[in-house]
Amino acid sequence: MKLTALDALQIFDSRGHPTIEVIATLEDGTVGRGLVPSGASTGSHEAWELRDRDPRRFQGRSVFKAIGHVTDEIAPALAGHDAFDQAAIDAALIALDGTPNKSRLGANAILGVSLAVAQAAARARCLPLHASLGSGTLLPLPEIQIFGGGKHAQGRIDIQDFMIVALTATSYAETLEVAANVFHAAAEVMRDRGKLAGVADEGGYWPLFDRNEEVFDALLASIERAGYTPGREVGLSLDIAATDLHRDGFYRLGLEGRRFSSEDFAALMIDWVDRYPIVSIEDPMSEDDWEGWRLVRDAIGHRCQLIGDDLFTTHLDRIERGIAAGVANAVLIKLNQIGTVTETLAAIRRTQAAGWLPVVSARSGETEDAFIAHLAVATDAGQLKVGSFSRSERLAKWNEVLRIERDLGPRARFIGAGIFETAGIRLPGATV
Repeated sequence: MKLTALDALQIFDSRGHPTIEVIATLEDGTVGRGLVPSGASTGSHEAWELRDRDPRRFQGRSVFKAIGHVTDEIAPALAGHDAFDQAAIDAALIALDGTPNKSRLGANAILGVSLAVAQAAARARCLPLHASLGSGTLLPLPEIQIFGGGKHAQGRIDIQDFMIVALTATSYAETLEVAANVFHAAAEVMRDRGKLAGVADEGGYWPLFDRNEEVFDALLASIERAGYTPGREVGLSLDIAATDLHRDGFYRLGLEGRRFSSEDFAALMIDWVDRYPIVSIEDPMSEDDWEGWRLVRDAIGHRCQLIGDDLFTTHLDRIERGIAAGVANAVLIKLNQIGTVTETLAAIRRTQAAGWLPVVSARSGETEDAFIAHLAVATDAGQLKVGSFSRSERLAKWNEVLRIERDLGPRARFIGAGIFETAGIRLPGATV
């Protein structure tokens, strides 16, 4: 099925910032759309997001140059290509750009095209997107944010995400029930304490705390108020986003005015896992602090998922280096960090081949598109992280998995927190 046309327009993400939507049209009239998200806490090794940087328009965030690249350069170059050959489409995009980080055309322009073609191909085949992308049937275990922080809450606390994981849930639907109960219980806890103040970028509650560790107390109280036992039925998951805390060779917790060496910050991460029912930590150390990562992995990698986000940026070369060095046991997967569907699929496959866990993730600046829900199922990734249990751009993904489950029928599988055991991670106190 030939690709006959590409068009693009500027739309807006969940923060009200401009982003790009690409429309791919095939020879039979089938249309697919690619909506590109945007991150706030970004690693320096990510593919380049092209912005116009004109201060007179949208505070420099407009994407009209990227749109022009789609309509004026990419569209004529890809006209007539086989839309069913995603790998060839993506390879042509990479070659056309010609830079290591997709900075000439912009990773947002390239990803928009890649996503749109994948959507159009699935529709032309009369297949659900997940079935067009792969043969997976495993429904993911959600990581669901309860409190937002870091750059997602204007630095109100230092730690970026305080999340929960339903450890004993026996179905995907049950994980959402647990999430709903804890999320609404957290509102009651914050209201009782006089600290309820709306939500952060990803839908978790805005953190009105004086110390980072106060969030643990509120989160544990929320889990208990919802009727669950922390560490047995519900575990904690953190995104430290440590790269954002690392400056001039030190890690800094600005809320408390504390400064740490690499060794001391690694010790803090280990101490938190010892003291709290934490089952997963993302980016406990900075993106280039490989020795710090090794310290954390050696100490707690057997009992806690350690996810590299800024460390790997969904980039195969960095994932290979991490596997060889043994510094983590999981990789966060973000489409717009690498810029094409094909490269994202390759990153997931390599992660799984190493016996590590891929965690498919949204960005803080999201759209209403639910592509990543299909990606998680198509690849049997086993985990999905899209933010909290509020805001429609977040619930769109959680809800889409429910629809996929109905589509799969009896073929749908769910192993829940058993996904950790497949990577040799034994969670203390959890009944899986």
